[in-house]
Amino acid sequence: MNRRDNQVDMLYLPDYMANWPWPRAINPHYEEVSAASNAWFRSFKAFTPQSQLAFDKWEICRYTHDEWPEHLRTGCDLMNLFFVIDEYTDVEPAPVVREMVDVVIDALNNPDRPRPEGEILLGKVAQEFWQLGIKTATASSQCHMVESLTAYLDSVVQQAADRDNDTLRTIDSYLHNRRQNIGARPSFAPMELDLDLPDHVFYHPVILELSVYITDLIILGNASCGLLDIASYNKEQAIGDDRHNILTIAMRQFDIDFLDAMDWVTNYHAEVEMKFLDGLKRVPSWGPKIDRQMKQYLYGLANWPRCNDSWNFESGRYFGSKGREIQKTRRVPLLPKVTSYHNTSLRRENVVVPLIDHLHYHAIQVQ
Repeated sequence: MNRRDNQVDMLYLPDYMANWPWPRAINPHYEEVSAASNAWFRSFKAFTPQSQLAFDKWEICRYTHDEWPEHLRTGCDLMNLFFVIDEYTDVEPAPVVREMVDVVIDALNNPDRPRPEGEILLGKVAQEFWQLGIKTATASSQCHMVESLTAYLDSVVQQAADRDNDTLRTIDSYLHNRRQNIGARPSFAPMELDLDLPDHVFYHPVILELSVYITDLIILGNASCGLLDIASYNKEQAIGDDRHNILTIAMRQFDIDFLDAMDWVTNYHAEVEMKFLDGLKRVPSWGPKIDRQMKQYLYGLANWPRCNDSWNFESGRYFGSKGREIQKTRRVPLLPKVTSYHNTSLRRENVVVPLIDHLHYHAIQVQ
C-alpha cells in the first residue's frame, strides 16, 4: 500500500545539485556563438514557424560550455543536430528511424561527399556540422566523436523499437539503454577537440566509469538529446510520452507512488554523486603531458551535471517562461494530460514541437 495519496497536483523538484562542487558558469562567447549556430540551423527550415519558435525557446546552446569559440560552435551545432534528430525520430517506427540514422551515419563518415538529391535534411545538417567541426578537432577526438555518435544513433533505433513494441523496461535495462540514447557520450566529445588522448587513456576503466557516473547524473536530473527524467516528467506525462522516464519505471517496478519514486531517484542521484567523487581519487597518472589533458577533460565532465541542471530552468524546454521562478520555489503544478496536442501524424518538417506555455491552455480548451 502506498504511504501517500496517489493524486499529485503539484510537483516538488528536489535541489539534487545543492552539494555539487562545480558552480554554474557560462561561456563568455555564448551569445555570439549561439546566435551564429542558431542562424545556421534555421537556414535548413527543419520545422514549421510555430515549431521553430518552440525550438528556439529551448536555448539549447546553453547546454555547452567549451572554452574556445570554435569548439563552442561545434558543441552548439551538435545540440541542434541532436534535437532535430530527436524530434524527427520520435514519431517514426523503427524501420524508418533506421533509414534516417543511416543517412546521418553516412554523412558523418563522408563529410565531403555530396548528399543525394531529395535526401532527408538530417544528412545535410550532419554533414555541415562535421565539416566545420572537423577543422579544429584532433585526430583522436574525431574518432571518438564519430564512434560515440554512431552508438547514440543505433540506440535511437532501439528506442523506436521499444515504442513500437510497447516495451516496458526495468531500471537496470533502462539505464543501460539510456546511457547511449541520451547522447551524453558524443556531448562530451567537444570537450576534447583540442586534446590528444590516446585510446588506452580515453578508454581506461576508471575514465569510462567516471563518464558513466556523469551520464547517470544527467539521466536522473534531465540530458543531451530527448525523453528525460525528473525535470521532464511533467511535460512527458502531459503528452503521454513518459514510458522512457525513470520515475514512471520506478513507480511500476517498486509498486510505489510518484512521491516515493521521486525520493528513490533523489537518493540514487546522491549515491552516484559520491561514486564520481570517489572515482576521481583513483584516476591514474600517465605523465605530465597526458595528466594535464586529462585534468581538463575531467573538469569538463564534472561541469556537465551543473550545466544540465541550469539549462533545465534557464531554457523553455520543460518549464516554459517560469523556469527561473520554479528554480527558486522548486514547485511546479502538474500539467493536465493532453491527448490531442501532440499530432504524431505530422512528420519531418511538419513535426510538432510542443510549447510548454501552451500545454496548460490547450488542455483547458479540450476538457
